[in-house]
Amino acid sequence: MTTIAVVRKNGYVAIAADTMTKWGSGKETALYIVNHQKTFEVGDTVLAITGNTTFKAMLADYFARPKVQARFDNAHNIFKTWHTMHAVMKEEYFLNASASSDDPVESTRVDVLLANKHGIFGVAAHRTVQEFTKFYAFGSGADYAMGAMYTAYDDKNRNAEDIAKLAVEAAAEFNDGTGLPLTSYRIKLSKP
Repeated sequence: MTTIAVVRKNGYVAIAADTMTKWGSGKETALYIVNHQKTFEVGDTVLAITGNTTFKAMLADYFARPKVQARFDNAHNIFKTWHTMHAVMKEEYFLNASASSDDPVESTRVDVLLANKHGIFGVAAHRTVQEFTKFYAFGSGADYAMGAMYTAYDDKNRNAEDIAKLAVEAAAEFNDGTGLPLTSYRIKLSKP
C-alpha cells in the first residue's frame, strides 16, 4: 500500500512518495520507522517504489553493485535494465516470480516510477515501460493522485514538485493505504 507520483512541467520533473507501510489493518508510519522512505537515488535518477517493502532493499542493493550498468535515459534502455535485473532478482534475491496462467510473462511484482534529467517514466510489474508527458501515479491511492494532478496541472502558480506533493497529499487524505509525511524531489530537465 502506497502512493507515488511523477510530474513533468516547465522544464522540471518531480517525484513524490508517501512514507506509510501497511500490514493488513496495521500501519507503520514515519513516526515509528526510521527507514520509511519509498524513494532512493541511482546516480542522477530518483526511483519510487510500490509493493512489498522488501523490494526497496532489493532494488537499492542491486543498483549499488559496481558492475551493474543501469541506464535510465529512455524507455528502451530502462526495459533492458529491468530485464537484466529481473533475472538477478529471481536467482540471487529469491523473487517468487511465478505467474498465474493468465499472465503473459513473469511479474517482477513491483511498480516503480523514475524521474531524472531525461524525463519521467514508469515500470509496471510485468516490465512494461512508459515515458509520461505530464504526470502519472502508481499505488493504492493512484486514482486520487491522478485526479489531483489532472485538476492542478494547468494552474500556472503550481510547479512540478507542488503538483507531485499535492497528488500524494490527496491520496493520503482519502486512501487508507497512504500516509504522510511525504518525500519529494525536483530535477531540472536537460532538454525541456
